[in-house]
Amino acid sequence: MHTTDDLIQLALKEDIGPGDITTDHLVAPQTRGQGTIIAKADLIIDGLAVAAKVFQTLDPASLVDARGYRDGDPVATGSTVIQVDGALSALLTGERTALNFLQRLSGIATQTRSWVEEVAGTTVKLVDTRKTTPGWRVLEKYAVRIGGAHNHRMGLYDGVLIKDNHIAACGGIAAAVKKVRQSISHLIKVEVETGTLEAVQEALEAGVDVIMLDNMQMDQIRQAVRIINKRVLVEASGNVTRQQLKALAQTGVDLISIGALTHSAPAVDLSMCIERR
Repeated sequence: MHTTDDLIQLALKEDIGPGDITTDHLVAPQTRGQGTIIAKADLIIDGLAVAAKVFQTLDPASLVDARGYRDGDPVATGSTVIQVDGALSALLTGERTALNFLQRLSGIATQTRSWVEEVAGTTVKLVDTRKTTPGWRVLEKYAVRIGGAHNHRMGLYDGVLIKDNHIAACGGIAAAVKKVRQSISHLIKVEVETGTLEAVQEALEAGVDVIMLDNMQMDQIRQAVRIINKRVLVEASGNVTRQQLKALAQTGVDLISIGALTHSAPAVDLSMCIERR
């Protein structure tokens, strides 16, 4: 799994390559500068420490001031979210990489917060999926939490989720659940994906911990919730839209998983003004 430092190094190497031929030929190494990152829209900020680390990687002596903001804070249009004092060359070279991190992560946090607000006052939890940018999962799932939602599995290694192809490979839900229970720790929960009410009943009888209702119609979901009757956690999943959220939360499900929290979040608008000091 990539660490934040790994991702920063990868992003800088990708952008700079053998050298920033523009900045290297225009700016003397000793020249100092100040950069100001400004929100061009209302947003939920995330990635402040990552952006700061970009500049500090290029210039360890740089001073980064987040102006009192913390990840998860709302930021109004026109507000300064970061001010950086350091080598002018580091500011110019690191500008796009820092903004890329901030815009992407703040975009996820901002969209997630708006979805969470749709189900305010209910007990349902919104959770993400594994539909993340390759290599960015730790950061993007952190952005989901910053936005007020929750994480599903981090990867294939931290929870059992028996999906339709697993079921087909094992010859049924009961057989798949029995087989996996024989091998895993008693501390690990088992979730099964279901697409019919018959599959829901089979999953209940197999003794699973969580039942996913995948791509079911709203009436089917209500029936499934009644059948399950709070015996296990119930997760609704599959092409969930923001417009459906309130009605879906009112069916009685415990969790709603939403790939769009990460895979369809638009980047927010942030810009950086740089001046020589």
